Amino acid sequence: MRADWTVSEINDLKGNVIIVSGGNSGIGFEAVKIFAAKGAAVIMACRSLDKAKQAYESIIVDNAEADIVTMHLDLSSLDSVKKFAAEFKSKYKRLDVLLNNAGIMMMPYGTTKDGFEQQLGVNHIGHFALTGLLFDVIKATSKARIVNISSNAHKFGGMRFDNLMFEDGKGYRPMRAYAQSKMANLLFTYELQRKVDSAGLDVMVLAAHPGASATNLGREMENKAYFKFFVKIFASMSQSAYDGTLPGVRASLDPQAVAAAYYGPDSKRGMTGKPVVVASNEASQSEEDAKKLWDISEDLTGVIFDFSK
Repeated sequence: MRADWTVSEINDLKGNVIIVSGGNSGIGFEAVKIFAAKGAAVIMACRSLDKAKQAYESIIVDNAEADIVTMHLDLSSLDSVKKFAAEFKSKYKRLDVLLNNAGIMMMPYGTTKDGFEQQLGVNHIGHFALTGLLFDVIKATSKARIVNISSNAHKFGGMRFDNLMFEDGKGYRPMRAYAQSKMANLLFTYELQRKVDSAGLDVMVLAAHPGASATNLGREMENKAYFKFFVKIFASMSQSAYDGTLPGVRASLDPQAVAAAYYGPDSKRGMTGKPVVVASNEASQSEEDAKKLWDISEDLTGVIFDFSK
């Protein structure tokens, strides 16, 4: 795959509808700006409507014609996910791209409003439910895409099916839980594409990772003793949030994309560089783990995808 792709190659997106979860900051914010600049109607789905409004206003300063709507979405609450999906479907009849971008990283042990370990709950379970609840609109939209933002951290973790939620904090480590959630993003991506293919639907499911990007994703570490040291090391090998969003944007829009492709920066370690197709690890390709995670996700959320045509 050519590594010289740029946003200048993106066609006019007028008439397209795109949802970006966590679109008020970091790589999500940069993606919203790119999509809006190309004419798409963009839904900035955010936990904080105040922060979403601030982000919206900062975009409008440079792009007064931007078609951006802010909507409340708290991925740590299945009730909020259901309300968002219902509100979206009451207003829109198509969804060209669902960019499942929002995430939390390196959090202390805690649970979501529904009792799930919070990193898995927000990064995977919330997005699983969101995708399933919007799937009827997605499959009705020609050449629709679902893009899940994962991370290189998936290589440092696997699925702990014996204690998926680190009950009562048992065995919990912030990076261990984060890595598991990012592995879940990939297992979900590949299994959803297999199910889409079996059903013969015109939907493409892809994944991407931003490499090492300068965002506020690690904000929960700010009070940790090692945070300042971490920031210095991280800053020396990171790229901008704009560069970090390009793998996800390319996965969302590249006409040459293929199903279940995984995009990331092209440098040797995948930390920085141009957005290209990269490889996820062998564990992420496990169909057995993917099926198991799918069944668990259905049970936990009560959300069943409708693959009928």
